[in-house]
Amino acid sequence: MRLITARGLLPALLALAMAATACAPQEPTSSADSASSTACAPGELPTEAPGKLTVGTDKPAYAPWFQDDDPASGKGFESAVAHAVAEELGYGKEQVVWQTVPFNNSFAPGDKTFDFDINQISISDARKRAVDFSSGYYDVRQAVVALKKSRYATAKSAAELRDAKLGAQVGTTSLDVIEETIRPGERPAVFQKNDYAKSALRGGQVDAIVVDLPTAFFITSAEVPEATVVGQFAATTGQKEQFGLVLDKGSALTPCVTRAVDGLRADGTLAALEKRWLSDAVDVPVLT
Repeated sequence: MRLITARGLLPALLALAMAATACAPQEPTSSADSASSTACAPGELPTEAPGKLTVGTDKPAYAPWFQDDDPASGKGFESAVAHAVAEELGYGKEQVVWQTVPFNNSFAPGDKTFDFDINQISISDARKRAVDFSSGYYDVRQAVVALKKSRYATAKSAAELRDAKLGAQVGTTSLDVIEETIRPGERPAVFQKNDYAKSALRGGQVDAIVVDLPTAFFITSAEVPEATVVGQFAATTGQKEQFGLVLDKGSALTPCVTRAVDGLRADGTLAALEKRWLSDAVDVPVLT
């Protein structure tokens, strides 16, 4: 047997120590953070079109969410939000491509041709089974709009609206409010677009319509001035209703887009855009 002398013992021990260190498990935290940062590298996301960000919304693109039916302008709350999110992701205005996507198609099952869709789409567990959502970019309440001459214009509660003929756009939480909160005796009228609902209100085919509160303000101030906002509904489940950006189910972009939205909320950008583009809800009574 070969004996290790004192002179050879120290190098041998150092070699063993180095080998043990090399085989020791490493802390995973920094590698996870690095992978996340790499996945969301500004301007280098795995988007539908390389170097571009494709954003979907319906047509017409209604005010106050968009201005002049032009989503690309950056004017209107949702246009401004979309461009702010794009900038956070590393895409300038000229790199954002807008695509027409009907409201119900945006959250229907199936592959998407957009990177995210923005169209006053409320986050819900049912919709999450088919698509991904970002975190919420706007806390919304539903409101009732009726003609000023209508007897329902002075309603103070859901109970006072139960014998009214009500209407809302198909697939919306506005329709859910009619069916689950107001519960009218007559089946509500269901419309493909809010334009049709507004026409029905103006023409007397319905007594009142339910829409989100900012839309209610715009309808009564600019489109149907003979109408009034009857009131708004408080959240009934204890959980805020929020609009979220819609993404393909399992999209690699979901965590990056959510991070962007969260950053815009934290730094006050969303609040500033809301103040600029959307009306204040303080003076609208809450329907009990």
